[in-house]
Amino acid sequence: MTTSERNFARRIDLTSLQLFVAVCELGSIGRAAEREFIAASAISKRLSDLEATLGTTLLYRHARGVDLSPAGESLLHHARSVLYSLEKMQGELSEYAEGVRGHVRVHANISAIVQFLPEDLGAFTREHDAIKIDLEEHLSNEVVRAVQEGAADLGICHIPDGTNELQTLPYRHDRLVLIAPAGHPLTTTQGPIDFAASLDFDHVGLHTNSSIYVAMHQAALEAGRSVKLRIHVTGLDAMCRMIDNGLGIGVMPQRAFELLQAGIGSHLRSVALNDAWSRREIRLAARDFSTLPVAARALVNHLHTPAAAAEPLAA
Repeated sequence: MTTSERNFARRIDLTSLQLFVAVCELGSIGRAAEREFIAASAISKRLSDLEATLGTTLLYRHARGVDLSPAGESLLHHARSVLYSLEKMQGELSEYAEGVRGHVRVHANISAIVQFLPEDLGAFTREHDAIKIDLEEHLSNEVVRAVQEGAADLGICHIPDGTNELQTLPYRHDRLVLIAPAGHPLTTTQGPIDFAASLDFDHVGLHTNSSIYVAMHQAALEAGRSVKLRIHVTGLDAMCRMIDNGLGIGVMPQRAFELLQAGIGSHLRSVALNDAWSRREIRLAARDFSTLPVAARALVNHLHTPAAAAEPLAA
């Protein structure tokens, strides 16, 4: 670190960064003051000092609140990363004091959580009982963003195209299938079907930002059609229940359906899809695997097994 870099780091006040993030999140100095239990004038003074230190305008103040300048947008990204790192440091050090020798924050999408992670994480914790794992479920794009911003050490999801900022490793493969009630016209066909054949029927879909829904929507556009979405649900078990009660058909991972089917009964059927997008890869993602804490690297080594990496995509 050069002398100028050290001087810059000394001039940046962490409390001011925290207050800056609070103002950005709430859109108002007054609301931030209420949440942080500090006078609005004190926040305004800290923000003015921060702008003077950085030599640029961070916020445009107006009667309704504040808007971020381009420089403010950049600082918000970096400030969140710094504060996440501090929270991570505090959490890990406090757990070392309590005798826990590691702490890994994992964000994963629903496909990974339902199909593979219970068994894989269970096996890992039996071998490493001193390592604590915090697991949160998010959409794939949110998982990627959390890793990029430092909110998660490790992401497990379907990596969207164009994601070049992260390092990734293979984890598992899955295949999407169409789920419909027994006796539905699409279940009487022999062999796989094209997804386009399902567009004549009502669908039960996941969140519009989910990787599954995005793939369905794109496939429908390419067929010159649209998905007749009757209802949105937030989980695969809810999707199965809605389909079981006649509210439509849906698309979900095959293994997830097989795991859920025991609790649903035998009224639903799965139909394989011909579409290339139905065969997917779930990957591990990190900003830099080599700089992860020891506990996180141990988890990566456990999940990135040769067997899982070599597992073929279903034909």
